[in-house]
Amino acid sequence: MGGREVGDGGRTVEVAVTFGLLAAWAVHDLEEVAAMPGRARGHVPGLRQRYPRVPERVWQRLEATDGREFATAVALMAGVVAAAAGDGHRTGGRSGFYQGALNGFGLHALVNLGQAVAVRGYTPGVVTSPLVVIPFTLWARGRLRRAGVLRPTRPRDVAQGLALAAVATVGTHAVARRLLRRGGRHL
Repeated sequence: MGGREVGDGGRTVEVAVTFGLLAAWAVHDLEEVAAMPGRARGHVPGLRQRYPRVPERVWQRLEATDGREFATAVALMAGVVAAAAGDGHRTGGRSGFYQGALNGFGLHALVNLGQAVAVRGYTPGVVTSPLVVIPFTLWARGRLRRAGVLRPTRPRDVAQGLALAAVATVGTHAVARRLLRRGGRHL
């Protein structure tokens, strides 16, 4: 992939490496938004029986999430991913925020694949995870490595990437719920 490059001292990172995160995320989340409505709710009864140790509030939250809330949370997440991609571009890929988001994105694909295994079937995001998310993440990390800006990945970094993805997900859903509740009062 070509395109304008950013960096210094002869070490460059193509724009596709940084803003490609936003593009790959958009493709992946379009699949999730298109497939999500009702999908999670339909799996809850079987999952409740198969995984009785999961707290009841998790199942209740899954059942309560509707398509509007999910789409709103995805739109909010677009802002988070765009900010990470922009910071990555601004710093030539050096940004810890960008690299954490990239790692979290790649790890999110593994979560999607794990969800498909757990439900023993299709789950939103499972198609684009191996076709878009994982290949893009590996490609971008390779480009960062070649440019000499990839931070070493330690177990702590993996945990931070997952934590960033989880906090962003929970946060955007909380904001989406609040926005929709507030908006519903004015309709």
